[in-house]
Amino acid sequence: MLDRAHEWLSFEDPDEERTWIFDVTFLLSSWECIFGRGCQGVLTGPAPELVQGCCSYGAHFVDDDDLARIEKKAAQLTAAEWQFRSKGRRKDGVLKISKVNKDADTVTRMADDACIFLNRPGFGAGPGCALHQAALSRGERPVDWKPEVCWQLPLRRDEEEDGAGHVTTTIRQWDRPDWGAGGAEFHWWCTESPSAFIGAEPVYRSMREELIEMTGTKVYKRLAGYLESRTSGAVPLPHPVVRTRK
Repeated sequence: MLDRAHEWLSFEDPDEERTWIFDVTFLLSSWECIFGRGCQGVLTGPAPELVQGCCSYGAHFVDDDDLARIEKKAAQLTAAEWQFRSKGRRKDGVLKISKVNKDADTVTRMADDACIFLNRPGFGAGPGCALHQAALSRGERPVDWKPEVCWQLPLRRDEEEDGAGHVTTTIRQWDRPDWGAGGAEFHWWCTESPSAFIGAEPVYRSMREELIEMTGTKVYKRLAGYLESRTSGAVPLPHPVVRTRK
């Protein structure tokens, strides 16, 4: 069910049997990632000093292609780039970055109670995702280096097929319940905190590359055109987190 506190846009895909639905309120908001700049993390209590962001529990791979892509990138990481490189390999040198959890999902392995790719404070390269950092240092896109769910956050793509071949795809903000039952235990989540709504650009611009990956160039251009026109006329609905309450 769509959140009634948000404004939504829908239109038909020009090339596919697909309806697109977009969370206009979030895409026009000033949200930005504040990893290492006040992010409280997703543990049961505030832990900004750990600089773990949303990486405390590892990442789910969406399919075998997602896993294969990350294995290929991980093989390129050096010990100076990846703090837990030795734990990500067997003695014979074969990568071991993933495991199958109790729910039969393929996820990243953990190292010292967080994702194996998360470099910690005190490491030479600094805290943060080793894959993300390596992409930037090579002048490449983090979108091409990180697991799909990681580069999308805090955007979420939901799909529903009607049984006759028509698909409805919704692009919206990732909310606490999307983490499953454990999300209720988070002390903090960024799309609920005013401290994360400080960006200089709206989300549809700051996350342009991610949105194009999720929708394609043609659909993104139509979306961006609408959002630009939406802000040139009437004032759009503010995000609920920053909405003034009387």
